[in-house]
Amino acid sequence: MQLSHTRPVVAARFDDPNLISTAGLVPVMALAQASGLLTLADQHLSVPTDKGAHAGRKIGSLIGGMVAGADSIADLAIVRHGAMGTVFDRPYAPSTLGSFLRQFTFGHVRQLDAVASRFLGALAAKTPLVTGIDTGRVLVDIDDTIIEVHGHGKQGSGYGYSGVRGLNALLTTVTTDTCAPVIIGQRLRRGACGSARGAARMVSDALVTVDRLRTQAAGTSGNGAPKVLFRADSAFYGHPTIGAAIRAGADVSVTVRLTSTIKRAIASIDTDESAWTPIEYTDALYDEATDTWISRAEVAEIPFTAFASQKKAHQIPGRLVVRRIPDLRPPKDQGQGTLFDIWRFHAFFTTTDPDDLDTVDADKTHRQHAVIEQVHADLKNSALAHLPSNSFSANAAWLVCAVMAFNLTRAAGTLTADPKLTKATTGTLRRTLVSVPARIASSARRLTLHLPTDWPWETPWHNLFDRTFGRNHPIIV
Repeated sequence: MQLSHTRPVVAARFDDPNLISTAGLVPVMALAQASGLLTLADQHLSVPTDKGAHAGRKIGSLIGGMVAGADSIADLAIVRHGAMGTVFDRPYAPSTLGSFLRQFTFGHVRQLDAVASRFLGALAAKTPLVTGIDTGRVLVDIDDTIIEVHGHGKQGSGYGYSGVRGLNALLTTVTTDTCAPVIIGQRLRRGACGSARGAARMVSDALVTVDRLRTQAAGTSGNGAPKVLFRADSAFYGHPTIGAAIRAGADVSVTVRLTSTIKRAIASIDTDESAWTPIEYTDALYDEATDTWISRAEVAEIPFTAFASQKKAHQIPGRLVVRRIPDLRPPKDQGQGTLFDIWRFHAFFTTTDPDDLDTVDADKTHRQHAVIEQVHADLKNSALAHLPSNSFSANAAWLVCAVMAFNLTRAAGTLTADPKLTKATTGTLRRTLVSVPARIASSARRLTLHLPTDWPWETPWHNLFDRTFGRNHPIIV
């Protein structure tokens, strides 16, 4: 792209009070308001002093700023430029929002958790955010991530499993066959915290939320839909976490550590070559003549009882599914080759019904647990690029607001009727729907947004606007 030589730019002035750079915030925040965000915050938050006044509007400003791309308290100034004060009532200054967050205690963060849970339910009722949750398979994932921080001033920061100084965010997500992941639980923990700490409570709360969403969608809990499948990696393989999922009525699919017990179980399978089935994997080829995969990756299974060494009440019967792939790492002794293939093994424990998920399908479904890593990356590319305060509770409240902004943005994407945007990342939705410049015009005490002509995503934007405001025709541009 080349600058115009017939009409060269010779000046730039920030002098138009009728412009806004994020016109997409209008329908997005209208959806948030219609879903009761401000009312829920006013009802449930009891932040003290004058800094906690008008909690609903302050939470709305925080989430609006995050949707627009703010990843620090200073960035929240994005909601106060141009005509934003005309389109929105009293967008708060960053300093006011920072003072508000620093008044939070652990109890106030839990109150905000209650707001987030109810807000998610309202979004699900107004949009196809969790479509299929009442009829198809529901997948609940849990995983934690380290949010890097710098300096010793951050309360709770420490060196965790990643080897960098940070704070630990634990998330749970829900996914169906027809919807992208939605965050249903969040908790900020100290940086040196073990992954499984507090996970049992998170799993219980997450499955209660899923049951509530199913009831809301179907009218009756479950409604004959398949059991919820809870997935996790080996950091969460323990009776407290798995037992919480089982007690809540879910199946589990959890990676196991290669302990001596697991190695003995794998060895008992490894001796029977007929037990292994090739699967679709890296570099696999499909043979149409035999209707099979030609692959070096193979799977097998064996009946297995988890936690067999513990008391009988803790023992959980199920299956141990094992995937093996050739170990292509070069041997230490480069001069000596190997006579037989050396395998690398990956095993996970599952309680799913073999008639519902056979060995191959169970392995494929378990590998899709990696979708939660995309949620972590999405958040870190948005509001969780930083944890902005020295106060641990303020950062914990920031995490909850970031999760609500994530769910709100995804709900807005589902209203566009564009398949590419329905499951798009927050960054894509911000670029296509939110960061749209507009000029406001007032007539008869009503505002009209004048948007750019030939905007590539004009139709999805109109769909979002019309469905949010209940209009049957697009706005005049």
